Amino acid sequence: MSTILECKGLSHSYGQKKALDDISFTLESGRITGIFGPNGSGKTTLIKMLAGMIHDDKNAVTICGYPVGAGTRAVVSYSPDRVMYKADKQISDIMDSYEIMFDDFDKNAARQFLDEFGLDEKQHVGELSKGSAAKLQIILTMSRKASLYLLDEPFSGIDPVAAESIIRIMLKSIPDDSSLILTTHQISQVEQIIDEAMFIKDGRLILHEPVEDMRDKNGKSLTDAYLEEFR
Repeated sequence: MSTILECKGLSHSYGQKKALDDISFTLESGRITGIFGPNGSGKTTLIKMLAGMIHDDKNAVTICGYPVGAGTRAVVSYSPDRVMYKADKQISDIMDSYEIMFDDFDKNAARQFLDEFGLDEKQHVGELSKGSAAKLQIILTMSRKASLYLLDEPFSGIDPVAAESIIRIMLKSIPDDSSLILTTHQISQVEQIIDEAMFIKDGRLILHEPVEDMRDKNGKSLTDAYLEEFR
């Protein structure tokens, strides 16, 4: 395994409010990591900073050896916590845009996923249910051959069946030597696929541990460990 991401002392504030406070961790290739914490704990801010959506003026994060910015856009595939496509956009047009923006976008893979999950590239975003729109966003994100995938709340507001479909897309798409980070409140949905868990509280990283170690050492499931920490 090789180190894909290194984070050293990452902090960020919104005015007087500190959203992230001295976050440090490394992420190796071939790992799926879940970031968990209450609302307002800093999960989305962290994902946005890793994705380059919020500027890291201290260069505290490197991905594949590059500080977050122009050098990482080609190796990071990011899905935000809400659907970002306009209602009047046709799926085929969005795929064309992805093909122009990202050299690693595999349109054939995206089409296969669309077929598998009952979506038509002639559909407009406004015609899709919330679950189908979420699937589309994950399909486009995971149809890139990236080194690091960042998914912020991919199951937000959708039913368990749609969430299960999204998990299948993730597992089927991710290359063996790539890594994936996701945030979610739906711990039970992802517990069986998570390799490492990170708990964030009040902007601070209070735990980063392999889930297998958590079970072996403490005899606790990820859900139990979360409830004990945040209840």
